[in-house]
Amino acid sequence: MRRKMAAGNWKMNGTAEALGEVDKLLAAHPAPSCDVLICPPATLLHRLSDRLQGSAVRAGGQDCHAAETGAHTGDVSAAMLRDAGATHVILGHSERRSDHGEADDTVRAKTEAALGADLVAIVCVGETEAQRDAGETLGVISTQLKGSIPDGASGETLVVAYEPVWAIGTGRTPTLDQIAEVHDAIRAELSERFGAEAADAVRLLYGGSVKPANAEEIFGVSNVDGALVGGASLKADDFGGIIAALDAS
Repeated sequence: MRRKMAAGNWKMNGTAEALGEVDKLLAAHPAPSCDVLICPPATLLHRLSDRLQGSAVRAGGQDCHAAETGAHTGDVSAAMLRDAGATHVILGHSERRSDHGEADDTVRAKTEAALGADLVAIVCVGETEAQRDAGETLGVISTQLKGSIPDGASGETLVVAYEPVWAIGTGRTPTLDQIAEVHDAIRAELSERFGAEAADAVRLLYGGSVKPANAEEIFGVSNVDGALVGGASLKADDFGGIIAALDAS
């Protein structure tokens, strides 16, 4: 059985004061039955990792460079994330793809670097509203999966997050049938490439305006193994509600 996961992506939000929300979360959910991950800004990663010692919650990065070292001012390598206490890293998020022009081959190189540093890679895929309206969703997802995931990935080293770009931070969510269609297609795509047994071990997360009010129904959808949560992960009460819904699913 795949273990469920609730992963919080703080994006470019939070200073030291925000770590107080983590204390509240740990107090309210000391022993979740799902895996819980918080990916803060790089400036907080080491402090968060220290704070999580002895807890069931893990820390992750939001991105990494494909190179291990070098003249890349402002970038952070996968090995640096690991050294700061990360166990996971988010890669290929739509905001990285759009804001920084990251193509699938770039995401693939970063994923290879993450696996080489013993990090679990959470690889994001998703379509824009225009692509959805044009009926291109499954084709876009297939292309991103093929281009972004290296051959050496496995259920122990890879998580795939489906985030429809038009639903991230907008309050809009696809229908449950639309979510199921994409998650089922991702599972089939991975099965064709890696074999059914290996593909069945890869966790598939849904992301895009997940909140306590809609979490329960989303977690009941076929092949949804958890959520990659944006804004709702910044507050202990909201993220805790999502964790509780996942524990109950």
